[in-house]
Amino acid sequence: MEDTKPKNETEAAEKVAKKGAAAKPARLKKKTGKSKPTVSSANAYIQATYNNTIVTLADLNGNVLSWSSSGSSGFKGPKKSTPYAASLVVKNALEKAADHGIKDVSIFVTGVGQGREGAIRAFQANNMNVLSIKDITPIPHNGCRPPRPRRV
Repeated sequence: MEDTKPKNETEAAEKVAKKGAAAKPARLKKKTGKSKPTVSSANAYIQATYNNTIVTLADLNGNVLSWSSSGSSGFKGPKKSTPYAASLVVKNALEKAADHGIKDVSIFVTGVGQGREGAIRAFQANNMNVLSIKDITPIPHNGCRPPRPRRV
């Protein structure tokens, strides 16, 4: 005799059917989709490097609502770091987060790439109310020790 517990509802129904009782069809619960929270204002983080531009939209607690990068938008090679690619990245990120109802954006920019200005202008072009723009690029306070001078 089998004394193992059934792993799921269908195995339980089969076990009951083996014992001779009328087997009921297994009822599966409907999966209810998570309701997306409505956020009126969000933080936009733009990471503009020499090779890529990444835009992340997060709520005020830091939970990511959507993100996009120029690589995921279909650009390859040196075209990824262009201002045009950055504007499309912003557009894609805003489309993904459209059901959250974002109206106001605080922008935080990191990096020195070409996509910085293009991404900021794209937020304004896509009917977002830009509350603030802050540069959070890390700057060393004298940084690492330089390499020794060469002896020739």
